[in-house]
Amino acid sequence: MVTIKSPLRIFIEVSMKELIRGFRRQRIRWRNAFLLGSIMTTIVILLHTPTFSIFSDDEETESSYSSPIYLNGSLHLNIQIVSEAKVENFPSLTTSPVVKTNSSSEFKRVDGETNLPRKRQKRKGRKKTKDDLILTDPPPAPRHVLSSLERRALSLPPKEALAFAKLEIQRAPEVENDTELFAPVFRNLSIFKRSYELMELILKVHIYPDGEKPIFHQPHLNGIYASEGWFMKLMESNTQFVTKNPEKAHLFYMPYSVKQLQHAIFVPGSHNIKPLSIFIRDYVNMLSIKYPFWNRTHGSDHFLVACHDWGPYTVNEHPELRQNTIKALCNADLSDGIFVPGRDVSLPETSIRNAGRPLRNIGNGNRVSQRPILAFFAGNLHGRVRPQLLKHWRNKDGDMKIYGPLPHNVARKMTYVQHMKSSKYCLCPMGYEVNSPRIVEAIYYECVPVIIADNFVLPFSEVLDWSAFSVVVPEKDIPRLKEILLEIPMRRYLKMQSNVKMVQKHFLWSPKPRRYDVFHMILHSIWSNLLHQNQTSNHVPSFRQHP
Repeated sequence: MVTIKSPLRIFIEVSMKELIRGFRRQRIRWRNAFLLGSIMTTIVILLHTPTFSIFSDDEETESSYSSPIYLNGSLHLNIQIVSEAKVENFPSLTTSPVVKTNSSSEFKRVDGETNLPRKRQKRKGRKKTKDDLILTDPPPAPRHVLSSLERRALSLPPKEALAFAKLEIQRAPEVENDTELFAPVFRNLSIFKRSYELMELILKVHIYPDGEKPIFHQPHLNGIYASEGWFMKLMESNTQFVTKNPEKAHLFYMPYSVKQLQHAIFVPGSHNIKPLSIFIRDYVNMLSIKYPFWNRTHGSDHFLVACHDWGPYTVNEHPELRQNTIKALCNADLSDGIFVPGRDVSLPETSIRNAGRPLRNIGNGNRVSQRPILAFFAGNLHGRVRPQLLKHWRNKDGDMKIYGPLPHNVARKMTYVQHMKSSKYCLCPMGYEVNSPRIVEAIYYECVPVIIADNFVLPFSEVLDWSAFSVVVPEKDIPRLKEILLEIPMRRYLKMQSNVKMVQKHFLWSPKPRRYDVFHMILHSIWSNLLHQNQTSNHVPSFRQHP
C-alpha cells in the first residue's frame, strides 16, 4: 500500500534538510534555528495528540482506532473497543457518588474510578463522611391497617374529620417499645405517636397560588433564616399533604418569605418595617376578597412560617392575621404579646451553609471523654444577655471558654465547630431576639445546649421534653452559671448527652423529607395547635360501629 505523506510532513523534511546543509556550510543563524526547533517540537507533540489528528497522515489516522492512545502518561482505551462494549459493563452514574459504611468504619467509594489506588479511594470516602451526616434508613414502619372508623373518617368534611382526630388522640393506646422514637425525650410518646399517625392519615393543606416571586413561592435556603425557606420548598413539593382542592383542606398555607420581603421592600437605613406589614395586610385582604376561605374562619385555619426576626411584626397591620392565624415563628417571644402558646408554633432556627447539601458539616460529635471544656460560647455581642455573659465569664475561668467573636489566634488552634465538639455544654444566649441557631448547632454536635433567654418558647415544646436534653438558665443567674452546671450530677449529664443524640433526627433538614424530621415536626406542631383550637368538639359525629 502506497503511503501518502501530508503536506506538513513534507515541509518538516525539507526544513530539516535545509538546516543540515546550513550546518555543513557553517553558516548558522542561531535565532532561526531555535525558532524552527521550537515549532518542530510543538508539531511533534500535536501529531501524537488524538484531538489534533487532522495534522497526521492518513496511515496514522487509520491506526489510531486499533491501538491504544497515550496522553500525558495515562492509558486510554481505544475508541473501537469502547464503542463495542456492552452497556451493562459500564454503568453510568446518574447520582452523586455513594459512600458505603460497615461496622469497622471502612469506606468504599463507588464512582467507577477503578484505576485509583485503594488508599486514595478510602481517603476520599473518609472525607465524604466527615462532610456529610450519613443518615441510615430507618426500619420499615409496620403497615398500619385502617380500622373501619379511620376509613369512614377519610370521607368526612374537614371540620368533622378534625373532631374525630381530637377524640382519637384522647384515646391513644399506650406505646411501650417504638423502633423509630425515643420515649425519654417526649412528654407523652403515646399521644404524640397517635397524633402523628392521624396527621399522616387525615391532614390536607391547600397552598394559595397567588403572589409573585421573589416574595412568594421562592424559598431562601441559606443562612440562619433558612427554616422558613426549607419548609416552603418541601411543602410546595409535597404530594402527601398538599391538595389542590381547597374544599378538602384542613389548613391553608400563605407561602411568603419574610427574608425575601425584607430584600424586596425594606429601605436600608430607614429603621421602618411598617411597609412590610402593610404589604402583608394588603395580601391577606386580597385573599379574603378573592376566596371565601379566610372569611369562613376569620383566618384561624390559615398559617404562615417565618424565621426572620421581623416575622412577628409583619402581622401587626391586620388584626385577624395577628389574633387568629397560626404563626410558626423562630422569634417565639412571649414578651412581645404576638406569640400565643397553644395557637402559634415555635420554629427551630437552623443555619444552612450549603443549600444543595443541608446535612454537610454537621454531626460526628466527640465522645464525652474527649470534651474537656465545661462550657463554650463565641459570637457577636448584640442584645441584652451576651454582654452580661462576657462581663462575668470572659477570661475569668479556664473551664469556661467564653468569647465575643472567636479570636483568630484561638480559631487557628481550634475552630468554632471543634470547640462545640470538645465542650460538655454549649451556651446559647439570646441575641437581638430570643432564638439562636446555636441551639440546633449544639444538638448537631451532640453538645448539651444551655439556653439563656427569658420568655422564649422552645421549639416543639408541646411534645418534646427539653429538660431531658438541655439546661435552661434564667438571665439573672448568669453570675452563677458555672455553679449551676457543676451541680448537675455526672449521671444526669451522661443521660442528657445521650438524649441529645436521640433527639437530633427531629432537627435535620433533608432534601427528601423523612418521617419525624424537622419538616414533619413543624407540620405536626401546626396540626396539633389546629386541633387544640378546634371548636367542633361539641359536634363530634357519631362513629358507632354497626353490626
